[in-house]
Amino acid sequence: MSKQITIAIDGAAATGKSTVAERLSQELNYLYLDTGVMYRAATWAALDQQIDIADESAVSERTERMSLRITPPTQDDGRQCTVLVGEQDITWAIRSAEVEQYVSRVSSYPRVRTALTEQQRVMAQQGAIIMAGRDIGTVVLPQAELKIFMLASAERRAERRYDELIAKGETANYEEVLTAIRERDRQDTEKPISPLVPAEDAVLVDTDQLNIEQVMAELHRLVEQRVAM
Repeated sequence: MSKQITIAIDGAAATGKSTVAERLSQELNYLYLDTGVMYRAATWAALDQQIDIADESAVSERTERMSLRITPPTQDDGRQCTVLVGEQDITWAIRSAEVEQYVSRVSSYPRVRTALTEQQRVMAQQGAIIMAGRDIGTVVLPQAELKIFMLASAERRAERRYDELIAKGETANYEEVLTAIRERDRQDTEKPISPLVPAEDAVLVDTDQLNIEQVMAELHRLVEQRVAM
């Protein structure tokens, strides 16, 4: 594929956007960035220093001075990337239940979003990129040539998240996972800044009844369509 485009993939928690974005980037030989890991890293950094998450100023300041690096995977342990704060590998630490509990609140803070959005735009300048998150098409890369918004019911997403946890050998309760998904949706859609909404020109991809191969086929079709324009 000669022409390269910028691709934004947004969607709610557990819609599979990170999985398909990573795979699509490999198949197209594009740069991949899941912006969610950056907000998780900011949350982890605040918690690590025992900062009260309700203290917006302190959390924002910690984010602004955080030395964050995201690299291709440095270990073959299932990670999609390696996340470093300073020299500390926090790739799996940012997936903790505590980070999950607070990341939506941290990501609602304007200074946090400004600091991380600036980093994301700089990364996008490197060339062909697939960026996945919750406000890529609307805020971070509004000029992206292809904007995709992933959809799936809360029940289907809870099933997928539950299966992932069980596969990792963790203890999980489906109803608790579903409740957490719905609460995360509420927080993300009710944010006063950058709420979870599709860009006006985003293509909606409902994955409820699609398996991974069917989703990938649809994404490749959309990419080929845009490249041909």
